[in-house]
Amino acid sequence: MVETITTPIILSDSAVTQLKRIMGEQKVPADYGLRVGVKGGGCSGFSYILGFDVQKDKDQQFEVKGLKVFMEKAHSMYLLGMEIDWLEGLNNRGFTFSNPNADESCGCGSSFSA
Repeated sequence: MVETITTPIILSDSAVTQLKRIMGEQKVPADYGLRVGVKGGGCSGFSYILGFDVQKDKDQQFEVKGLKVFMEKAHSMYLLGMEIDWLEGLNNRGFTFSNPNADESCGCGSSFSA
């Protein structure tokens, strides 16, 4: 039986554009991918992990709009269906996380409780 793994997160076009720009500017090696995850902490209980890293043993690998994405399998229950976007406005510039699994989010938008 073939296991079908769906992509657990959504990256907006503007987020992909910024991630590719950052990868180019920082000369991120080709074997690195985008790490998305959670860690304990933050004002609401969990905070998001977003950065570039190599694949580790516990990771699942996905391809989202041409980007390699690494995520620990255990994190998918917190992140399934999350959308990462890039906003560029007068008062807010940066990545945003819209997580349907979050019971509460903090004012800064980078932590949540589930």
